[in-house]
Amino acid sequence: MSTPGPTGSARTVPVTRPATPARPSTRPATAPRVPAQAPRRPVPQLRPTDHFAELLLGVLSGRRPVHSMLRHTVGRAYDDLAHLAERGPLRTRGALPVVRDIGYFEPRPGALEVFARIGAGDRLRAMAFRLEQGRDLRWRCTAVELGGPRGPRADDD
Repeated sequence: MSTPGPTGSARTVPVTRPATPARPSTRPATAPRVPAQAPRRPVPQLRPTDHFAELLLGVLSGRRPVHSMLRHTVGRAYDDLAHLAERGPLRTRGALPVVRDIGYFEPRPGALEVFARIGAGDRLRAMAFRLEQGRDLRWRCTAVELGGPRGPRADDD
């Protein structure tokens, strides 16, 4: 700041500001420094084949209720799944069943024919299902079979 001096010339006067109290540190003095982190990789998303194999296994082993598949199935798939689940084909007393292997065939874009090998202890079962992608880009199960061909249905003519 400049003020006129006795001879009319300007002189510089230091401006003092009131001292501000020091803020207490939010971090203790002994806190370790965190090293800079590398950019995170995106979390890998399950493929629809893997996701549906786990969902179906949960229902057929009795760990999930059948109605949990309502929004994941279309057509007769829900009825077939409910019929299979009534028998509890993958319920075990020993080791819990797990998906051991998955394979698929893509007959056309937006459709997958999937097979899965289900293991429980030393026992191995086969599960097959079909997935179709809807206009909303969500995958839905349209057919499910377990351990062999389906038997005839009463409404099949």
